[in-house]
Amino acid sequence: MRGDLGVLRRIAGTLAICVVAIVELFYVYGMHILWDGDVKPYGVSFASPAQHDALVEATRARQRVGAPPPRTPPVETAKSVAPVATPAPARSVPAAATPAAMKAREKAEPAGYWTDFRGPHRAGVYAQTEIETAWPASGLPRLWKQPIGAGYASFTVGEGRAYTIEQRREREAITAYDVKTGHELWALTYPARFDEILGGLGPRATPVYHDGLVYSLGANGDLYCLSAETGKPKWSKNILADNGAKNIHWAMSASPLIIDEKVIVTPGGPDGKSIVAYNRLTGEPIWHSLNDRAGYTSPILATLAGRAQIVWISGERAVGITVEDGKQLWEFPFPAMNDMNCSQPVVVDDAHVLLSSAMGPGAALLEIAKTGDAYAAHPIWQNNRMKNKFNSSVLHQGYIYGLDEAILACIDAKTGELKWKGGRYGFGQLLLAGNHLVVVTEQGHVVLVHATPEGHQELARFSAIEGRTWNIPAIDNGLLLVRNSAEMACFRLGKTAQ
Repeated sequence: MRGDLGVLRRIAGTLAICVVAIVELFYVYGMHILWDGDVKPYGVSFASPAQHDALVEATRARQRVGAPPPRTPPVETAKSVAPVATPAPARSVPAAATPAAMKAREKAEPAGYWTDFRGPHRAGVYAQTEIETAWPASGLPRLWKQPIGAGYASFTVGEGRAYTIEQRREREAITAYDVKTGHELWALTYPARFDEILGGLGPRATPVYHDGLVYSLGANGDLYCLSAETGKPKWSKNILADNGAKNIHWAMSASPLIIDEKVIVTPGGPDGKSIVAYNRLTGEPIWHSLNDRAGYTSPILATLAGRAQIVWISGERAVGITVEDGKQLWEFPFPAMNDMNCSQPVVVDDAHVLLSSAMGPGAALLEIAKTGDAYAAHPIWQNNRMKNKFNSSVLHQGYIYGLDEAILACIDAKTGELKWKGGRYGFGQLLLAGNHLVVVTEQGHVVLVHATPEGHQELARFSAIEGRTWNIPAIDNGLLLVRNSAEMACFRLGKTAQ
């Protein structure tokens, strides 16, 4: 008996030491587990967010010292997210923002091509210039690479600036960078922090550029309209508080959609406040609609069955609603586990739209038809051949290319037939450029794949950035922008980029 008690004491002692060691690793040494998109641990890290924040701050400080003053307005801060009734107090205008300088800059640099989330029409397609397809073994020419704050937003580009949103200590920062140099031009910060053990730290939704203004939505629902030139806020509000909504599990992720005088967001509020339109210049409400729980997709503008409409996939279904007043035109049930509809709808033609959700029903092609004054959605096919998780597919010459879970696949858009499946890129992202796919893998590699239904043809790849990469890339004027929660970089992809 005494021997048994001794063994038990030794086991208990060993377990106690193990528990203390684990606690010390997590809380003293800052160890945290790294998870991939399949919710599998792939490593551990001892780097603390504070250490990374210090690295980002040091990098930006060096840029401010070395860059000309007109190009480096100071960081602005917003103490609250209450609606701004009037424009922010005026400050001295940098030389770059004078009317003469602005006109000269507009002539030198067009407003931009990749001004919206996933590019024109939110389709994930680059068609501005021809791209280089014969890549050197060392990879595409790199213009710059540097640290960035945490978050999962992509970039948009306007007036020669790349816009994104990132975490800076206990504040979210809406930031603008010189596309060609990577130098930070301005940053608007405000108190906000969202973190989740699997999803990670930082804001999710990509800011958009429109007519000299940037519209940004933070992880906790902070909506800002600000000057693209200076970062000065024009108005702001919290869309969750404004619509009686609670934040969703992985935070607000939908990029604001600009249509005419409206900015459209999806707070997922009750009492007809699931999707809301505000005046984009004043922030005043225009309409609100639906009672759906919010998912993680961004609304798009599409013309289906002869009518321009907003198409949105909530946590529960796909819907088409009117632009002018938000009235529902059609619906199609498309529920996902934990409301994890994350993939963008793909408009196939003027009557068909593709849905995909790895956490839901798989994939479905809908036909949107009008009979009399009524619209309806009818499934043409449904299968599990294209299960996008938190990435989206693209359309090219009648075929859909996307990541079926973590493997690249091609299906016939009209029939749903699988043409091929190959290439393990993890839960990365992809864009279409010409006849090629530009894939950013979950490990931060950039890969060129021929977009053909004949089979998987990988042509080139190189390591672009380090760390888990779930962020969607952007391409503007032949320049490829990639980022994750640690690094950002720019590469020359286009043949005719200046």
